[in-house]
Amino acid sequence: MELSRPQCEKWRLCSRPTYTWQRLLHLVFLLYTVSGQIRYSVPEEMKKGSLIGNVAQDLGIDLQRLRSGRARIVTGESIQYAELKADKGILVVNERIDREQLCGDVTPCSLSFEIILENPIELHRVIVEILDVNDNAPTFKNNVITLEISESAAVGSHFDLESAFDPDVGVNNLHNYVLSTNNNFVLKQHSNADGIKFAEIILQKPLDRELDPQLSLKLIAVDGGTPQRSGTVNIDITVLDANDNAPVFNQSMYKATVTENAPIGTYITTVNASDADSGSNGLVTYSFSNLMGHSANVFQIDSVSGKIYVADNIDFEKDKKYELRVGAKDHGGLTDASKVIIEVTDVNDNAPVINVMSFSSPVSEHVPVGSTIAVIYVKDSDSEKNGQIKCLIDTKLPFKIQSSLTNYYNLLSDIAFDRETVPEYNVTITATDSGSPPLSSTTTLHLKISDVNDNAPLFTKSTYVAYITENNTPGVSIFSVSAQDYDWNQNARISYLLEDTQVNGSPVSTYLSINSDTGVVHAVRTFDYEQIKELQLAVKAQDGGSPPLSSNVSVKILIQDQNDNAPQVLYPVQTGGSLVAEIVPRSAEVGYLVTKVVAVDVDSGQNAWLSYKLQKATDRALFEVGLQNGEIRTIRQVTDKDTVKQRLTVVVEDNGHPSRSATVIVNVAVADSFPEVLSEFTDFTQDKEYNDNLTFFLVLALAVVSFLFITCLVVIISVKIYRWRQSRILYQSNLPVIPYYPPRYSDTLGTGTLPHVYNYEVCRTTDSRKSDCKFGRAGSQNVLIMDPSSTGTMQRIQSDKSILDELDSPLEVSFVYVFTTSMRRCEIMKL
Repeated sequence: MELSRPQCEKWRLCSRPTYTWQRLLHLVFLLYTVSGQIRYSVPEEMKKGSLIGNVAQDLGIDLQRLRSGRARIVTGESIQYAELKADKGILVVNERIDREQLCGDVTPCSLSFEIILENPIELHRVIVEILDVNDNAPTFKNNVITLEISESAAVGSHFDLESAFDPDVGVNNLHNYVLSTNNNFVLKQHSNADGIKFAEIILQKPLDRELDPQLSLKLIAVDGGTPQRSGTVNIDITVLDANDNAPVFNQSMYKATVTENAPIGTYITTVNASDADSGSNGLVTYSFSNLMGHSANVFQIDSVSGKIYVADNIDFEKDKKYELRVGAKDHGGLTDASKVIIEVTDVNDNAPVINVMSFSSPVSEHVPVGSTIAVIYVKDSDSEKNGQIKCLIDTKLPFKIQSSLTNYYNLLSDIAFDRETVPEYNVTITATDSGSPPLSSTTTLHLKISDVNDNAPLFTKSTYVAYITENNTPGVSIFSVSAQDYDWNQNARISYLLEDTQVNGSPVSTYLSINSDTGVVHAVRTFDYEQIKELQLAVKAQDGGSPPLSSNVSVKILIQDQNDNAPQVLYPVQTGGSLVAEIVPRSAEVGYLVTKVVAVDVDSGQNAWLSYKLQKATDRALFEVGLQNGEIRTIRQVTDKDTVKQRLTVVVEDNGHPSRSATVIVNVAVADSFPEVLSEFTDFTQDKEYNDNLTFFLVLALAVVSFLFITCLVVIISVKIYRWRQSRILYQSNLPVIPYYPPRYSDTLGTGTLPHVYNYEVCRTTDSRKSDCKFGRAGSQNVLIMDPSSTGTMQRIQSDKSILDELDSPLEVSFVYVFTTSMRRCEIMKL
């Protein structure tokens, strides 16, 4: 029976009418003995993309499995004639298939390949039989066949003709010959044991050279295809004079052997034919006839001696046997023919060929032991033991190789991988045949081990300590942290983060930032040592794996002090309006303590070490300043000649680099009586502090104050009268009277950093910290207070305590009320 489709279902064969039922049953039996194979039959010369078969249906494999397993065709041939459409599960023609080019005269013609699937690996063998189509017409080697026949040739003489060659097979091959109509010859056809047809003409009527010296015939070769194809050659016959005897070979068939790859010119055998004629009619020449295809040029024959030699390379893998036809012809044109069979002996001249069909690289370091790393296909074109192959790998490597299907080997992992120990392997596979001497070939697989995030970053130090000087520029880098990760690529890509901690109640991110790539820590703000002296934080190093791994390290950043604060003088207070002077009696002895300059520096260390120097003085021989304590003392006995007005300029300097300083002016009055002091300091004040314009403003201010005083007095008297009248009304109405007390008054004792002898008691309200006034009592020293806005009196105040009360801060502005002995009012002095 004949199938209507070019492809066959699984386990079926397409057949042609010439197939016998016995051959069909035999092939089906063979197919069922090979597990995992499918076979299709397709005609040659199909268009590219033509359907061969539905492998998914025939193998019982789901289309999803084909796609997930990356199903593909593997073959050891250089040309891939079939293509697998994994998305449809079908097999289509990929390249033009020429059966004659692929198999020559070998029949049946088939090509085989494997379909491989991964995860897990599966192999399925596919055999595609190529069916012949009648696409080639019979052809002759030469356009003209030249014969020389003696006119004395007997009726019934045979004359061999050149055979036609048809590369098609079966019914499409050469079927018969047809000779053009003539009166002298008839055609007779013969077949060799291998099925090759050849023809000869038989003389049925004697030739007459004088009547027909030249005869021209046509030989037509016709194949059995549908439609039929044919080839024609002309036969030119020259009629010779009589030659009674034809050459005769001494053997009807010659046999010889030759080793493949025999050098060109190698002797094979000798054929011999004898001719009973004498002279030129008895001289015999030898030649090959009916040599077609690639075997036509493999051998050559000496036309005189009949020796046959190798003329081209002989390859056992291409042709294992040659059947030649040798003709002997005498000079009279008579011929004879004989057969020469040459068998080729195989030698081990082909090394195994290794083809890597599937190779998984890189492989995860956590891949299970025994996983398939690669599938290789090894082929040796030699036969018998020359083609038996063994595959080996280095036993020191953590791999093993196992055979799966015929000529297929699997490379398996033998131990668990660790990329951090060995990141890659060079696996050399050696394939050796069993020939003598054996031939081998090698291939090297470069296997990379892919990383798994199994190592956390590690810091190079257990803790970090860094220093930064205050008053830094925002954004300046302080130091850097560094961590290592033994993983690779993304799993070793480290990012640095600041842990979310609090510093002085604020997030650490308001103080510092870190470069996530380099680990460089930057200052976000300017630091002030006087506000914060150190930062404690934690830095996290996190890799880019999934899931990510991390580690922490503690970091301490110490703020270093800088001499950025000048000393601040707390005493004596420099007033803006009133003039303060220290009084020294003329009876003061040497070393008399005039006053003490008190200063502070908010810096630390040597930047806060203060020294006191006397810069200027009215009389430098009268006073000195203690270098460390700032005490101003007399250095000689005060005399009557000393000027009442003494002005000292004291410089307070810290020990920083560069140093900073502050200057304070101390006014000293050398006198025993107030009138003397008053007159001198009034002139001193007027001469140095004021000019003529100030007098106008003082008079104007006095007038305004007087007006306001009279207005306030009128208002107060009016309020008093109003309250008196209200109280009388209440008294007469018998209502209870609630006494009135001034609200929120309390007495406090000033405290601070000044020594006790410089403290003052004050009386103030409970809300006086919000006020700009402080009330003080007289101190222990004699202090002269002059108000340049008034030409009034000078008050002499005595007490055992200093003029200053402790301020809330060195920068606070307060008002000091100085009580006079004559009236309850205060003068306001701005510090």
